[in-house]
Amino acid sequence: MLRLLSSTFGLPTDYTPSPKGEPIAFLQTHLSQLPPHLLPAYSLITTPKERTAIPLVRNRRLQYTKTAPQALGFVRARNTWPHLWEGRLQPGLEERKEEQSWADKDFMDGRKANVGKLGRLLADYEEERENERVRAVKRIKESNELVPEEDEESDEEDEEGGEAGVQLPETDAQKQAGFEWRIRERFVYGLLDDIDYDAVDWDESLDADDEREAQDRWFDDE
Repeated sequence: MLRLLSSTFGLPTDYTPSPKGEPIAFLQTHLSQLPPHLLPAYSLITTPKERTAIPLVRNRRLQYTKTAPQALGFVRARNTWPHLWEGRLQPGLEERKEEQSWADKDFMDGRKANVGKLGRLLADYEEERENERVRAVKRIKESNELVPEEDEESDEEDEEGGEAGVQLPETDAQKQAGFEWRIRERFVYGLLDDIDYDAVDWDESLDADDEREAQDRWFDDE
């Protein structure tokens, strides 16, 4: 990589920050100037969390969240990271609706005589399959987390606080909005697993217009 960069940009072998030894510092300075075919190599020597230190990467991730990607949408995110969801909406319901709709409308043109109970059977199967997957993910996540002990004194103080200290419980809509915000935040800071950060971090089309113009000027000068 260093040899290729040296030949591409005329960098000396002792250039600092080193493209290989100090990849984050190097990317902070030169990410917008690097040829796209070199960038995947940095996925092997940096992590999404480490790349959060690069302002251009953070901006690309933030811009990506504004495109309403399916990967970060409520249903997909809730099923992918169920341990982060605290609402009561049962996993599998949306999947059940999709299977029911397909059987009723698309399968054999939706003819009831031919469909029979297929739609209900498919919906039941899809809902149970998704529920089991979510339960498995939750068990894995919870086994790796410590549950803090409850503070009895704090509970007593809350009870003695009277009506002034009472807080109304969040609605599912409020919990959903909070969950979606946490997912976007964790994505920007490189804290989500099971998601393709490389497709976003190296995508220069997500740059603001002024950043692309600055990059074009740099190449013109060179």
